[in-house]
Amino acid sequence: MNYRYYLLLIVICFPMLLCAQRESSKIRKGNRQYEKEQYTDAEVEYRRGLQVNSESFEAHYNLGNALFRQNKYDEAAREFSKSSQLLTSDKDKDRLAQTYHNLGNSFYGQQQFDRAIEAYKQSLRLNPKDNDTRYNLVKAMQMLEQQQSQQQEQQQNQSQQQQQQQEQQEQQQQEQQEQQEQEAQAQEAQETDEQMDKETAEQILQALEQDEQATQEKVQKQKGGKKKRVENDW
Repeated sequence: MNYRYYLLLIVICFPMLLCAQRESSKIRKGNRQYEKEQYTDAEVEYRRGLQVNSESFEAHYNLGNALFRQNKYDEAAREFSKSSQLLTSDKDKDRLAQTYHNLGNSFYGQQQFDRAIEAYKQSLRLNPKDNDTRYNLVKAMQMLEQQQSQQQEQQQNQSQQQQQQQEQQEQQQQEQQEQQEQEAQAQEAQETDEQMDKETAEQILQALEQDEQATQEKVQKQKGGKKKRVENDW
């Protein structure tokens, strides 16, 4: 998204309000620095002017302009918001419209397009014929739509990633469970084999003992038979 391109269009139609009437010397000096595009020096002078009169609309408004030119959009928005509170819509409709216009530009610079839209609408309510504000409003609405579309796409991607991670975890758990079952079966088979070997050994031993006993009994019988034959010969 080419924010720089759209922001350049907004800066071109950036309204200037550097009124010198009833300004302190600090504000007038700041105005001269601003005209030379020395925005940092202008910011310093406007702040000094606010030290003299913290309720000066011109000081707050011009300070907002100087901050905006330095891409300090968040600070600029605060100054434009303060300056708007020092005006009334009945007596200062044009200046208030310009203040809301610049407030919208500051929100736009922060990519807060929803707030920029509201500020531009406020400006147009006060000055419906301002084509620059209307143009900026359309651009802000387009950018908001793109931003929301991107956010929705990001959310979908995150949801898909989470689902994939969950599926991977479930698969890993299943594989671990299967491995544990296989190990348990192998252990059980080993124990069964060992038990069978033990039983087989015992059976063999018993068979050998029985064979030995049968052999001894046979020998005893044979010995018993020979004695009888000897006695018969006598």
